[in-house]
Amino acid sequence: MFELPKLSYAYDALEPFIDAKTMEIHHSKHHQTYVTKLNEALDKHPELADWSLMDLLTKINDVPQDIRKAVQNHGGGHYNHTLFWLLLNKDGQKQPSGELAESINATFGSYDAFKEQFTNSALGLFGSGWTWLIEVRSQESGVRKLQIINTANQDCPLMNGQTPIIGLDVWAHAYYLKHQNKRADYIKDFWEVLDWSSVK
Repeated sequence: MFELPKLSYAYDALEPFIDAKTMEIHHSKHHQTYVTKLNEALDKHPELADWSLMDLLTKINDVPQDIRKAVQNHGGGHYNHTLFWLLLNKDGQKQPSGELAESINATFGSYDAFKEQFTNSALGLFGSGWTWLIEVRSQESGVRKLQIINTANQDCPLMNGQTPIIGLDVWAHAYYLKHQNKRADYIKDFWEVLDWSSVK
């Protein structure tokens, strides 16, 4: 049985960038629903009891077809949100460092250029979904290749063999109470609470 992860900070810890009420509803209602629905789906297949969340997502095509869509939606929602919470800290590190910073600069030209491309991708995502910085490593050379992608609904890069580095929830429930329909303002505030020291 999967469980809702506890946050390491209070719901108001990201104020004024992400408001406490949005955080409370987002975590305790939306994320909890993904966990509950995932567990309900897995109850139908006890043979999956020892599969981790990573197993379920990276081997999504091996999940029984009658629950595959539910695992994709709710397992993806559980993973995506669990990662998202870990990235947030308004007092955290404001820019990447080390190898990741070098890779971002090499791929996008500069950190500011990366932020601009990521922001434009998130603004351009139609409907509900996520914007990601992902990593793909060459099996031959081991070279780290970075890309910015969007996924629909609660789809997760792991389902496509990609490694998520950072993810931004651009579902309306992530920002509507404070930012209403102003996705651009929400994305701008996201950069104020993204803690690069939490990026693995």
